[in-house]
Amino acid sequence: MGRGSMQKPLALSIGEPAGIGPDIAIAAWQRRTGDRIAPFYLLGNAEFIRQRARLLGLDIAVVETEPQDAIDIFARALPVVNVGDAPTSRPGQPDASSAPLAVTAIRRAVADVSAGLASAVVTNPIAKSVLYDAGFRHPGHTEFLAELATHDGRTPLPVMLLWSPTLAVVPVTIHVPLREAIGQLTSELIVTTSRILAADLTARFGIARPRLAVAGLNPHAGEGGALGHEDQAIVAPAVAALRAEGIDARGPLPADTMFHPAARKTYDCAVCMYHDQALIPIKTLAFDEGVNVTLGLPFIRTSPDHGTAFDIAGTGRANPSSLIAALRLAARMAASQE
Repeated sequence: MGRGSMQKPLALSIGEPAGIGPDIAIAAWQRRTGDRIAPFYLLGNAEFIRQRARLLGLDIAVVETEPQDAIDIFARALPVVNVGDAPTSRPGQPDASSAPLAVTAIRRAVADVSAGLASAVVTNPIAKSVLYDAGFRHPGHTEFLAELATHDGRTPLPVMLLWSPTLAVVPVTIHVPLREAIGQLTSELIVTTSRILAADLTARFGIARPRLAVAGLNPHAGEGGALGHEDQAIVAPAVAALRAEGIDARGPLPADTMFHPAARKTYDCAVCMYHDQALIPIKTLAFDEGVNVTLGLPFIRTSPDHGTAFDIAGTGRANPSSLIAALRLAARMAASQE
């Protein structure tokens, strides 16, 4: 794909170096033609990627470059922008050198998109426990990206969308313990999250009038108050407020009947009240093709919907399908804004 069809490459961060991020980045580049993958460059360390390729038994060209030259290189070699020294971590064995490269790669990806050098940020999986040991203070990628998007002292509310051709879901509360999630849940948070979702589904996914199915918090959406009052007191008023604004929202709906095939045909995205209520169905239905998208930011960000898979890193068994889906979706979203 040349400059005429896409002016800017995608910026792909390496993720946790000891995980499968390097493996699937290499695999995605190898499948660039058959899977029609838009040009991207990998933010990491070129020599480290060469070493991983050799470990995988692959003879590929890896070229150290800068973002503006990545598209010209992409057809013949994997473009890598060096953002730090080669880590000493081995596949499946992260060490103190892992976190600095992982974090710097994310920062640089956002900076490159903000500077107009790349069209979107795509992030490989990180190991949060490794980052926490290095002093990382954010619950995950989503919250870190929101901080990087802070402007004039205002931090946007990041909305985590898990998207696949089969199902799209948004958790209103994200990386917090379940007890805290229930405490955080308010009508205002549901409304704000759903507004951002509806706006980005229109602007970045081309859905003129998004249909939102809003899950109840409690079993059977509270069973009229018999199984909890939160659905009547918090969720239902939020749905009413959304409808008053002209957003096509329904709910609260019993979550246990929202995800079968007939139900999924009635909405574009399910708005769920907590992390597992959203992620269990999509990872069950679309594990290899699910993409994590952060909405509400001034830039596009996608990511594979899986973890670092330390147990298979460096073995050649990692499946790049979710990363390929993330790269393709990022390119599609970027094209919709041109």
